[in-house]
Amino acid sequence: ESLLEETNKSKIDSDVLQNIAVTLSLEVGRTSLKIRDIMSLSQGSVVELSKLAGEPLDLLVNNTRVAQGEVVLVGDRYGVKLTNVVPASERVKNL
Repeated sequence: ESLLEETNKSKIDSDVLQNIAVTLSLEVGRTSLKIRDIMSLSQGSVVELSKLAGEPLDLLVNNTRVAQGEVVLVGDRYGVKLTNVVPASERVKNL
């Protein structure tokens, strides 16, 4: 392939990659429960999570942490203000 063809191919691949939809989620915390404990949950039950109040929340892309932040209100919707972002080289490696 010529250099021009390789350059065009890289551009096309980059354009395609940038248009792929991914799932973005904000994780408040996690916990492990036994099935018997899950079966006993009812309305009003409280499940304690791993994070302490005030700790940054994890921003995940396809279940991989890419940043941490805090919940903010944007009008009448929730948003996330990023406080720590994983370096781009690490993000790409982990996705």
